[in-house]
Amino acid sequence: MPSNTTAPPAKKKGRRARLILLVLVLALVAGVGFGGFWGVSTVRASFPQTTGEIRLDRLSGEVEVKRDANGVPQIYADNETDLFRAQGYVQAQDRFYEMDVRRHVTAGRLSEMFGEGQVETDSFLRTLGWRRVAQQEYDKVLSAETKKYLQAYAEGVNAYLKDRAPADISVEYAALALTNDYAIEPWTPVDSVAWLKAMAWDLRGNMQDEIDRSLMTSRLSASQIKQLYPEYPYALHQPIVPKGAVDEDSGKFDPKAEAGEADGATTGETPGNGPGGSDGSGQGIESQLGALSEVLDGIPALLGPNGNGIGSNSWVVSGQYTTSGKPLLANDPHLAPQLPSLWYQMGLHCRSVSATCRYDVSGYTFSGMPGVIIGHNDKIAWGLTNLGADVTDLYLERIGPDGYLVDGKVKPFTVREETIKVAGGSDRTITVRSTERGPLVSDRSSELEKVGQKAPVGNSAPDRGTGYGVSLQWTALQPGKSMDAIFAIDRAKDFTTFRAAAKNFEVPSQNLIYADTEGNIGYQSPGKIPQRTKGDGALPAPGWDSTYKWKGYIPFERLPYEFNPERGYIVTANQAVIDQKTYPDLLTKDWGYGSRSQRINDLIESKTKDGGKISPDDMRTMQTDNRSEIATLLNPLLLKIDISDPYVREAQKLLEGWDYTQEPDSAAAAYFNAVWRNVLKLAFGDKLPKELRAEGDCINVRPADATGPVDEQNKLVRECGQRDPDSAQPDGGDRWYEVVRPLLKQEKNEWWVTPGNRTDQATETRDQLLARAMKDARWELTAKLGKDVSTWSWGRLHQLTLENQTLGTAGPGAVRQLLNRGPWNLGGGEAAVDATGWNAAGGYEVIWVPSMRMVVNVGDWDKSRWINLTGASGHAFHSNYTDQTDAWAKGDLFDWAYGKAAVDAATKDTLVLKP
Repeated sequence: MPSNTTAPPAKKKGRRARLILLVLVLALVAGVGFGGFWGVSTVRASFPQTTGEIRLDRLSGEVEVKRDANGVPQIYADNETDLFRAQGYVQAQDRFYEMDVRRHVTAGRLSEMFGEGQVETDSFLRTLGWRRVAQQEYDKVLSAETKKYLQAYAEGVNAYLKDRAPADISVEYAALALTNDYAIEPWTPVDSVAWLKAMAWDLRGNMQDEIDRSLMTSRLSASQIKQLYPEYPYALHQPIVPKGAVDEDSGKFDPKAEAGEADGATTGETPGNGPGGSDGSGQGIESQLGALSEVLDGIPALLGPNGNGIGSNSWVVSGQYTTSGKPLLANDPHLAPQLPSLWYQMGLHCRSVSATCRYDVSGYTFSGMPGVIIGHNDKIAWGLTNLGADVTDLYLERIGPDGYLVDGKVKPFTVREETIKVAGGSDRTITVRSTERGPLVSDRSSELEKVGQKAPVGNSAPDRGTGYGVSLQWTALQPGKSMDAIFAIDRAKDFTTFRAAAKNFEVPSQNLIYADTEGNIGYQSPGKIPQRTKGDGALPAPGWDSTYKWKGYIPFERLPYEFNPERGYIVTANQAVIDQKTYPDLLTKDWGYGSRSQRINDLIESKTKDGGKISPDDMRTMQTDNRSEIATLLNPLLLKIDISDPYVREAQKLLEGWDYTQEPDSAAAAYFNAVWRNVLKLAFGDKLPKELRAEGDCINVRPADATGPVDEQNKLVRECGQRDPDSAQPDGGDRWYEVVRPLLKQEKNEWWVTPGNRTDQATETRDQLLARAMKDARWELTAKLGKDVSTWSWGRLHQLTLENQTLGTAGPGAVRQLLNRGPWNLGGGEAAVDATGWNAAGGYEVIWVPSMRMVVNVGDWDKSRWINLTGASGHAFHSNYTDQTDAWAKGDLFDWAYGKAAVDAATKDTLVLKP
């Protein structure tokens, strides 16, 4: 149940996705305060009609829309275009405002809705050009069949919009009308395609790590940076595909081949070696890349904070190990908590499946996009997790008035102008310059115009002049066929057709797991993943040297896959796909570090040993496993510390006998996580540059270019963090587990050394730092939760608030109270299987979640179960707005009706759409 008592999450300065001007919020509050604006009739005007009959343009036959008690629609039609036309209509009924905001994000047109506060964000999005690439995909790349479906979907959306006033579509439009004469435009097929670019952006891989490694050079040595990005622990956490190799004769991956040492897969630049590294020449490009990082923080995170938290769990177990005798498949993507949820549940059914009407699919999709993204049809089931492939590279560019330098020659920029329309203001025109690799992102920041003024580069680098620019090369900025892949997966019937569909799933690169009614299980890693001539993408590359260019993409036939592995199960949770020492192509060096995946592997193995079987409820229980893996390493050491302060000792006693689970009511989990947060801050956070530390985190440090002892000419300065708290470092994820793991065996190490202050002695050893962290955590929780440790609980610290993604993210509390819901006290935690993520540098608030959960009972589809984070409806006061959240917070699942009889039994409302 929601907890509305203690410790509401603090409003965070600089929080992402603030999409509204203060004047709009004040006008809205004024309307509410006088009681004349937001009345019952205004709210209910936008609720959808879910019973009776509606005439719909361009339908060729009747379509039934059956909704269950949660408002989840199942659509039945006689042909494919009617099916997708109805899908567009129904999604617009429930979620059009959300769809409209999203398309303004992807097109860089937020200023048209929310005013000049969004001009900077729009400028960056226009520079990336998501919408332009989507248009190119639609015009030149996508199949005629896919375009037919997209057009039918758009027609359905527009049929809903026809003759409706904005306030009758969503109550948020009534608020916009107070300050903006905004007019809703018709939906287009490209609006749907462009959403895939936003999805790819938030799942883009290691771009933030590339920036962060460069920023670290101002404070840390090359060896220290290397310690903070340890190699993947293959001996501890098995990769997704533990066997297999590329047959160099055929060029194809063989999942049964014995792997040998690969040549060249991971060669290239390392921190401190090359552009962005430290060669003793002074400060790096930290101020310029820091500015880029601030721009990235300003872009609405539609899926969540990019980096360690973005991911998912999915696994599939063969029928030989299940109680049903058929495979069981689970999936729970970890994304930003949003209201309404990112996901939309629905079923798309041809009344009679045939060669001319091939869809009988149910699952999760996105509002604004036809088809189903994750789910099952009558033959197969599938799930997705983020592969994390390195598909972005930043390039330092030697720029001049006539162009940019490559191999000693000046090449002209590709130039275009973009006009940004601003609600309540004048139009803005920007110039976008692009190199052969991609857009010059440094043009979007006054600080970035001076990029590379102090960049430590080798003697062969060109004269820096007034500085280097920064360009971005990214696979998603090239037209692709991912939209084709979605429809092909929806109608796949076996592993062969599934893999054929996956071949076109180019961006974002995802781990695909699979099961079918014949008892087969499988895995495929698709995606457009670059092959580099030189370098490894870990740091910005020199654009003036063509040997750092991409030479192509890894052929699909070389990408790892599995089919019915001997072990009988497959787990993907953002860990390494395959051992990069044995695989010849570089996928990335920045995997998730495998804490979640190994825990799932261990749970499966423990359940199936000695002939045990896994039930659907066991799969659900695994999804809600909340054990802290770092606690298993750190807690025994904390208990050995001799604590003399009785108040700190009182808190230390909470850890005695603790089983490392992070339940909402656990005082031990609250204290341990506070200790972990303070260990990270003392050992690492206070040593990082300001560009990586959270806003408001202020410390006294030596200037970055200081030498020699501290004196009057070279004294300490006050330095405050600049990073959005959701993306600051150290975030406490499982990369930091691997950083700390070897250090815990070393009583003396440079990382344990900290300066003293007015209340604490300096530390020089591990145990001294741990003792100080325990003291700091005790007093931090005393301030947050009270003096009496018996009243502490993890859930009171670790709270989820669901925010409406526009009007609910900023402004006076009255508006947020109307549109937002919560908070909920949650268990789970960072890098736990129940991944209710929090950023240790920013606080304990939940910033990403299992955004949905599903357990698919393959072949006995009506015994599958699912749940969404919020509800089907995007209408703030509708009964289906957050009707699934309480059950989600408890880890419960709902029945997932699929067959006609089960759907009919669950149906509460039936709407008939007629030509």
